[in-house]
Amino acid sequence: MISYIDCKLNHLSIHHSGNKLLDEKYRLSAKPFSVQDETLNQLLLDYFLRPFEKVNEVYRLSHPSNDLQLNEVYHFAEMIFNDPGEFHEHSKQITRHLYDVSNHPRIKSGEVYIAGFKDVQIEGELFDAIGIFKSESKETYLKVYPDEEGYQVDYEQEAINIKKLDKGCLIFNTEKEEGYKVAVIDNTNKGSDTVYWIDEFLKLIVRNDNYNQTYNAMGIYKSFVTEKMDELYDINKAQKIDMLNRSMNYFKEKEAFDIDEFSNEVIGDPKGINSFKEYKQHYEKEYETEIGDTFSISPQAIKKQNRNYKSVLKLDRNFHIYIHGNNELITKGFDKKMNMNYYKVYFREEN
Repeated sequence: MISYIDCKLNHLSIHHSGNKLLDEKYRLSAKPFSVQDETLNQLLLDYFLRPFEKVNEVYRLSHPSNDLQLNEVYHFAEMIFNDPGEFHEHSKQITRHLYDVSNHPRIKSGEVYIAGFKDVQIEGELFDAIGIFKSESKETYLKVYPDEEGYQVDYEQEAINIKKLDKGCLIFNTEKEEGYKVAVIDNTNKGSDTVYWIDEFLKLIVRNDNYNQTYNAMGIYKSFVTEKMDELYDINKAQKIDMLNRSMNYFKEKEAFDIDEFSNEVIGDPKGINSFKEYKQHYEKEYETEIGDTFSISPQAIKKQNRNYKSVLKLDRNFHIYIHGNNELITKGFDKKMNMNYYKVYFREEN
């Protein structure tokens, strides 16, 4: 969904942010960093942007008061987009804001990179974008090089692995009135007590588009089948897998979701349909996220949820049965003589 094939790195400012709670300091560069070497330029583009090629979710900057100007990152992003000549000065303000919210003992210090990009592609369109990145993890690298008598080995400590971006976000210069389009990565401090990057620093909310509608609807149904169906029916795992397979087929075959059509085709039973709709309403209320009764289906969301839809029936440590359809061809029973459960599987030929 995000591509940087045609992208250019126009601005780069590098600063440092410590942990405010631990009385660490921040350090601001006096001037922006100028990238002259083409190899370094490409390495930086790969480090900053390659991880976003696998990101599908789109967020928006927000504020609890609904006044976007009170979101510091939104304010400075708007200033940069309006006047790129002041990029470096605004990058300092962004770093100060990051330092101010870095007040949890687990937050690591690290370099902060504020970058200005031209022509980053998202959802098939090219936009200017502001990137904010932080490197917190350092590694030691060996360096092997030849000399007159053979080879020498040296090392470099506190180096950055360009294939491991710790934290990053891309703010695209589009849909400004709604909080811009924002993509985010956070590969460190994922605990609920240290989600300062997304919640405190950026103040992000999920954009409620077709991708998220599809992803959430599939997630709700999966939770309903795995957690709620036992309360309604005497149902085994093979039957649950069959229900999940039917729902996956629905999303793959249809262009649009309709809750009544989905419920009738996938669930069928009136008792189960009512329970599913109540489950959906409870989710929307608890998470303050509205999921429409109708929406266009996103293939990208299906692809991601497909990883979470398990079609494997695991029996002790001896057997795994992959169930892809036709639940009538597998039945469950209990063998009194063996004092064990069993599954009977019908098939025409072996492959």
